[in-house]
Amino acid sequence: MATSNHYQTLELPESASQADIKRAYHRLAKQHHPDSRADENSDHEHIARINAAYEILGDPAARRRYDAQRDGGRAQRASDISAQYQQRRRANKKADDSLTHWIRSVYNPIDRLISKIISPLKAEVRSLSADPFDDELMEVFQDYLENCRESLEKAKQKFKSMPNPSQAAKVAANLYYCLNQLEDGIEEIERFTYTYDDSYLHTGQELFRIAKQLRHEAKADMKAIL
Repeated sequence: MATSNHYQTLELPESASQADIKRAYHRLAKQHHPDSRADENSDHEHIARINAAYEILGDPAARRRYDAQRDGGRAQRASDISAQYQQRRRANKKADDSLTHWIRSVYNPIDRLISKIISPLKAEVRSLSADPFDDELMEVFQDYLENCRESLEKAKQKFKSMPNPSQAAKVAANLYYCLNQLEDGIEEIERFTYTYDDSYLHTGQELFRIAKQLRHEAKADMKAIL
């Protein structure tokens, strides 16, 4: 198999002196010569490579040009590696900036709006349970549901305002399902206010419980990527 450079062909380090190069050439030429008993299965291609290597390295001027060419190649490779590193670094920074912007502009506002919907439910239901047929208590409860509707609509608009970064795909998915559960839950609870059928209230509470769990999972996923 062909070696990658003339120094390897002559089995020498790049710091070899001209005398070292000459001695290595004579040794290898004798070792691989077709008439040498030391190598009955001599490789003519290998001998040709040895001769080509010595033709360059044995001439100090040709060796300097060869070394300069190789140094230039190494410098170019180093430059290419550096450029690739910088490109990856810029791409990673852009992704990090995109994630930070999404968290500030989408995730955090939505999380606060979800909290405004979910957190008061238990207290609101307890207050209404004192007398569900009291008009004032029911009006307060319906005001809470109307506020839930407004918060939900704001959250949905925030969610649509920009694409989620790829790193936050799981977070976004849980937010999406959370908002859907809240929408269905609000509708069920609203049916209760018209019919006084407790099954609608219980179903709405269960949907809110599922939404709360999805919000918790979104928070856990967010911590995992930060």
